[in-house]
Amino acid sequence: MSVPAGSSRSSEAIVELRGVHLKLESQAGEVNILRGLDLTVNRGEALAVTGPSGSGKSTMMMVMAGLERASQGVVTVAGQDLGALDEDGLALFRRRRVGIVFQGFHLIATMTARENVAIPLEFAGEADAFARADKALESVGLGHRLTHYPGQLSGGEQQRVALARALVIAPDLLLADEPTGNLDRVTGQQIIELMFDLTRRHRTTLVLITHDVELAARCARIVRMQDGRIVEDAAVDLRVAQ
Repeated sequence: MSVPAGSSRSSEAIVELRGVHLKLESQAGEVNILRGLDLTVNRGEALAVTGPSGSGKSTMMMVMAGLERASQGVVTVAGQDLGALDEDGLALFRRRRVGIVFQGFHLIATMTARENVAIPLEFAGEADAFARADKALESVGLGHRLTHYPGQLSGGEQQRVALARALVIAPDLLLADEPTGNLDRVTGQQIIELMFDLTRRHRTTLVLITHDVELAARCARIVRMQDGRIVEDAAVDLRVAQ
């Protein structure tokens, strides 16, 4: 596969999925969610994951984050075999290496913006958690909202807080699941521009789940899923896409 112009892709793999299956039990019996995924994502790469609802996109992201365990196969992130870690080990690994942004913000309503962003740093025992949280919020344009609670912020501002929280640990990998799904188009575009700018600046690998074709084309590579399988994996010519 040729590497498109404008891609920061390198030869160092951050994510490797090998023969990954995920099966869940239901009242109707066993359900195959992921069916033998093979995927490599390289450091600094921006990868879009597309496909219809129910195709396995979000589940694949959860497996990459160690929030779901593969029933079969090997999941390696930043050189760590996630299958070798217990739940505490997975939580510690996420705190250090993986940032996650969800469609629904997932902020704690009783905590200020500063406190929400400081959470992963405090869990990691960092002494300068609040100073770093303030800096992260300033980087997303919310230096004036440090002491505001989620209920006092707009949807776009809440997603900026969520983005700051995901990136404050300087993760190797940022996973974003429909990050603009709850935002109007203008606000969503602002969030996307900010996310791409920050990940480029810090060489953070981005895996972006989206239904938006135009947004997917902003990434250097697009993977399309269907029925729990990867059915297409193509590079994007960013000279054309942008």
